[in-house]
Amino acid sequence: MKDLEEKFPRALWVRLFVYVVVGHVFAGFIYLLFALGAKQ
Repeated sequence: MKDLEEKFPRALWVRLFVYVVVGHVFAGFIYLLFALGAKQ
C-alpha cells in the first residue's frame, strides 16, 4: 500500500473520490428526472 501512496498523492485520491460522488449524485438526479417524467 505504501508504493501505491507514493505513486498517487493524497490530493489525487480526494479529487477522484469527489468526482465519483458528484458523478453518482448527478446520475441519480438525471435518473429521477426521467423516472418522474415517465409517470406523467
